[in-house]
Amino acid sequence: MTSVIDFHTIVRYAWLSYDSSREIKKIVDISAMVSTNHVYRITFIDKSFIIAKISYFGKFEHFVEDHTIINALSNNLPAPFENFLARSLFKGNKLYVHRFQNDLLDAWVVFYRPISIKTKLPRRLDETHIQKLAHQFALFHKACTSVRGTLPTSSKNTKTDIQALLAELKSPEGYYEYGVVRDQLEEHCQRFLSFYDETRGHDLPVIPVFMDWNIGNFSITKSGKLFSRWDYDWFRMSTRMMDFYFLSRIVSDVGDRTVFTYNIDVLGEDRFILFLQEYHKHYPLTALEIDMLPEMYRFFLLNYVVKFGRYFFHEVYANKLKQEAYETHLGSIDSFSTDKIKLALNL
Repeated sequence: MTSVIDFHTIVRYAWLSYDSSREIKKIVDISAMVSTNHVYRITFIDKSFIIAKISYFGKFEHFVEDHTIINALSNNLPAPFENFLARSLFKGNKLYVHRFQNDLLDAWVVFYRPISIKTKLPRRLDETHIQKLAHQFALFHKACTSVRGTLPTSSKNTKTDIQALLAELKSPEGYYEYGVVRDQLEEHCQRFLSFYDETRGHDLPVIPVFMDWNIGNFSITKSGKLFSRWDYDWFRMSTRMMDFYFLSRIVSDVGDRTVFTYNIDVLGEDRFILFLQEYHKHYPLTALEIDMLPEMYRFFLLNYVVKFGRYFFHEVYANKLKQEAYETHLGSIDSFSTDKIKLALNL
């Protein structure tokens, strides 16, 4: 589909609708090559620029809702995070989102103010990096928790997302889309829902989480403090534990890699336990939250790899990651024990 869509023209018309008084000099595609997302730098004749992003997965209303929450969060976060998040542009007193619709595509464009970028983490962290990062994320999660009562409400949560996948699995389209793995996926959906209901996980504080904490999405200062964050594809309102699978990947012994897999083993690495120990000093975790780690991983596989993977990864990556989930990763969850982690945290 994307090969016959003129995204440059969509972006140009989105800007003209937003502010035709600022003349565009050029539009450059700066999209990540492993993703289906379309991101552009718009440069104006006065040499200033902004960032445009086109999205076409999920629902338009959810996209607007998420960015409205993020903008409120970016405005309300206390120091030192008051300038941490990239902000979207407003027109008048409303978030500006341009919607494009034709027979092929329903897409929406949002504009971001440029954000400064300092240092990116190395591909493999040493212990000092891990401890500093843990301290920073404890502070960031604490800051997000402190302002959660000031943010717009979210119409979706993990339970409604999994229920939506269950409905899709039982639909005629689901029979065609998922075939022989449909029963397997349904079982994992039910296990996630049962865990949440039995443990009352839904009673935990709901805060803004960004999930996709790979080293290409944020920068730090030379002293290791969080400095800036961009790319909000997987933003949601949920428990803070939703962030920890990707944090475990950042600190893993393998480090950041071009060729990757979404395995559960990183949650049990000593390096991640070191991260959790340092985090726990500054923003204590509970035994229930630690027990949620494999369930958040299950949710990630079901929702972001299986259900929406084709929107986040090019076809070859998406098919590879889904196949690995079906054949290996989903089956590894129920044998994963959190006892080692709870012992290390004295829980």
